[in-house]
Amino acid sequence: MAGDDDAREVVRRLHALGGGPEVVRKAAARLLGRLDPTDATELLRGLMRLARGGSEPATCVLPAFTRALDMEAAQIPYATALRRVAALQDLDEVELLFTDGPARREYEIEAAKRADSKLFSQPLGRLKQIARLTRNPDELAKLAVTTDPSVIRNVLINPRLTEALVVRIAARRPARPEPLVEIWRSARWSVRPMVRKALVFNPYFPPEVAAKIVPLLSGADLRELAADRAVHPQIREQAQVLLQSPPGAP
Repeated sequence: MAGDDDAREVVRRLHALGGGPEVVRKAAARLLGRLDPTDATELLRGLMRLARGGSEPATCVLPAFTRALDMEAAQIPYATALRRVAALQDLDEVELLFTDGPARREYEIEAAKRADSKLFSQPLGRLKQIARLTRNPDELAKLAVTTDPSVIRNVLINPRLTEALVVRIAARRPARPEPLVEIWRSARWSVRPMVRKALVFNPYFPPEVAAKIVPLLSGADLRELAADRAVHPQIREQAQVLLQSPPGAP
């Protein structure tokens, strides 16, 4: 498997798969796990080029693969070798999916805990319950500034939560990385373009996770990201490489 036709066939099969984002993500992980590493990197390159070329099904399926690389890495036997394989194949856009290292900025955990202690006096279990069930938008907005990822996880499943508030959480600075990663792992919210953009442009967001989102951005967002000196240099480079790579025909 190497060509765009193979990538189109994968897109066709997974786009028709029912069951929601989690089912598609796990199917993507199983497929990557069955492929030879060189075929896997070529498939990833093909999927990104189809999405950049305007294929709506590829745009829907690509996030399943990038999320699988993050959330299902244990199911992909050679996941840790893909960066090296892509480098040997000169597949820069795939190699940069595996960017790592510290975030551009860091919010010290002790400072974050002190900030939380000034805002919240209830036990953690009670905070998680309120986050999940409250109908009060002001209470929900207050809980959204916590740095505890388990509370944010419950905020994200509250039916009263709005996209505007999620974008605020994703863009908040300073921020601990763990709550930001919870947003990326939320099947409900990680599909929203404004949420993705807020995460990637946040200098406190881990670059190894941001790199999985960059190929999902619009052309306009990529151009803005490529010129943004506040983001991690490798994330900026990734945007530049994607802008220069030829898109595939949809």
